[in-house]
Amino acid sequence: MTFRARRLGVAVAAAAVLPLALSACSGSDKKSSADSTPSSAAAPAAPSTSSMPTSTASAMDQPFGPGCASVPKNGAGSFDGMSKDPVATAASNNPALSTLVAAVKKAGLVDTLNNAQNITVFAPTDDAFAKIPKATLDKVLADKAMLTKILTYHVVGQPVKAPDGLAHGTYTTLEKGTLTTSGSGESYKVNGAANVVCGNVTTANATVQIIDTVLMPPK
Repeated sequence: MTFRARRLGVAVAAAAVLPLALSACSGSDKKSSADSTPSSAAAPAAPSTSSMPTSTASAMDQPFGPGCASVPKNGAGSFDGMSKDPVATAASNNPALSTLVAAVKKAGLVDTLNNAQNITVFAPTDDAFAKIPKATLDKVLADKAMLTKILTYHVVGQPVKAPDGLAHGTYTTLEKGTLTTSGSGESYKVNGAANVVCGNVTTANATVQIIDTVLMPPK
């Protein structure tokens, strides 16, 4: 009788201790899980936050606009090809800018543009020059001083890119005049008249905004 009572006492004591041990273990697990939750939740936040500007900036740097469709897909005149050459050389490889290139050569500005750094060129297309009456254009092309004045009015001494740079800006040109930009999305104007038809084109030393109208410096 005494031996059975002793065994019963041991069993009762064990039964009483077991819930306490499980409770302590469970409390420890909950604390460990709670402690680890903030660190595991916070870990992805940093990369996500830091990666957003890079991704957005990359998207902003891409050429845009309907005029980009005429740019060759391969070769020196392609976007990739132009990015490797200084701006006057790059423009000479773009079939839509042949009149501009001829004008730059007549004005003796090839080396000036190719040697400048971090500039922006608002580059009129051949169609933009075609809007000017032939007699007037011939007169301008024959007058080096006037031609230089007009061409240098299309050059800004700093990078100007969409969206921020083109959305609303006033810039001093190489000609010492000022030009303005406005717009949003993929629709931008220069001086309220010229449309950017292929924007954010990159060359080795410049940003090129291809426009559909020749800009005239203020008198």
